[in-house]
Amino acid sequence: MADFLSDLVQYQKFFQMIFVLGIGGTFQIGFQVAMITYTSMHVKSFINETWLERYDSPIQSENLLLLWSFIVSIFGIGGILASMSSGYLSVKYGKKKCLMGNNLLMLVSALFLGFSRMARSFEMILIGRLLCGMSAGFALLLHPQYIGEISPKKLRGFGNSTAAVFWALGKSIGQVMGQRELLGSKSLWPMLMALGGIPALAQLVTLPFFPESPPYFLIHKGDEDGCMKAMNQLWGEGHHQVEIDEMLKEKSAMKNTKVMSILELLKEASFRWQLYTLISLSFTIQLSGINAIYFYALDVLHTAGFDQDTISYMSLGIGFCELISAIFCTVIIERCGRKVLLWCGYWIMAFLAAILTVTISLQDWFFWVPYCSLGLIIIYVSCFAIGPAGATASVRVEIFDQSSRPPAFVIGGSLNWTGLFVIGMTFPFIVESLGQFCFLIFMGVLFISGISIYLFLPETKGKSAMEIREEFNKLNFRKKCVPDIEKNFTEDYTFCTKL
Repeated sequence: MADFLSDLVQYQKFFQMIFVLGIGGTFQIGFQVAMITYTSMHVKSFINETWLERYDSPIQSENLLLLWSFIVSIFGIGGILASMSSGYLSVKYGKKKCLMGNNLLMLVSALFLGFSRMARSFEMILIGRLLCGMSAGFALLLHPQYIGEISPKKLRGFGNSTAAVFWALGKSIGQVMGQRELLGSKSLWPMLMALGGIPALAQLVTLPFFPESPPYFLIHKGDEDGCMKAMNQLWGEGHHQVEIDEMLKEKSAMKNTKVMSILELLKEASFRWQLYTLISLSFTIQLSGINAIYFYALDVLHTAGFDQDTISYMSLGIGFCELISAIFCTVIIERCGRKVLLWCGYWIMAFLAAILTVTISLQDWFFWVPYCSLGLIIIYVSCFAIGPAGATASVRVEIFDQSSRPPAFVIGGSLNWTGLFVIGMTFPFIVESLGQFCFLIFMGVLFISGISIYLFLPETKGKSAMEIREEFNKLNFRKKCVPDIEKNFTEDYTFCTKL
């Protein structure tokens, strides 16, 4: 407890910045994902009313479904567009300026969404959702990188895992505000859609009082004084020469201190297994079954005999369980390590998916089976938040250095948004074809991913970027002699094959 209170005082500015980055970062994505569910009925009604006013006839059901699907999916399209440009912009202008500009994008989106009903224009909803998706795309990539770069080594896991906490917090706030007693009513739904402008405004006003990340000053700008000033501001006055030395080693290992392009990263042999890990983590998150869990939670609650009002609040309770579990992850991640949380989380979720397949299949047979399914759903969501959600955010930042992180996040972000779009379009058909047996697909993916993480992912807890890179080089150059990267940073890698 004494150490905790001491850290709380010394790193108070760091903790404040975590909150500022979070409310304008992954919080926005979680909020948008949850909020859109509660506005669906009202937006569809608004489109029909507007169509009737314009053309003196109601819109056909097929066209209405198409428009609504486009409103939902255009959010992902905006995310993909933002992911493609985030790497270049963050290197040229810095993450702080990019996030401030991103807040302006979210504010413009909020204006389009908030005034759409008053203007009698569903086209404004489409534009607003596109801009909102672009803002969320930038936030998804910039927030974790920024957090990882401002975190001291002893709190790096904690800082990185807060990205998952704010995602869960955004979902919970979206569920709360989406209740019809608050902003989920027929008259107030435009305010619910525009609510994302408030945290964007809060970050826009407060972020100028915080520094750019220390590695950005030292590695990209060559400003050691600015780096030390940022460290003192975020980590308290003290001797931070060890951290500066580690950054200088990382800078030395970067060829010409330039950030790699996406093509250069894909060709670079020393990052091959880091990319494999990134792709595996992105693929597994999309096929973890978490979206199916929330979908089947409603069905399970209906079967258990709960009325619609009760189901709404119980769904909210499941969201709060995810939030509490994500907070718990920040507490244990530095003790357990990232690797353990990942493979254990995957295997436990795979086991739960198998049991859920059975209980959902039998939920009409016995009155108590739906309650078992509900308990398993809560445990599944909690395991996801405690393990894969927080640990994935941390590993993605830690396995890449300053030269490779921007293009790696572009690749990862593009995979995430593309996967989100594809899963969103295909999941209803998968459920219709396989029903509850879709959990067997998720079980297989989780089990295989758990094995690969257990066998091939080095533990990143407490290690510098160069130490982590050296660990990966044991996989990247298994049968080759690799010279010390700290001593040969100006030359290309040379290899000698063992005889």
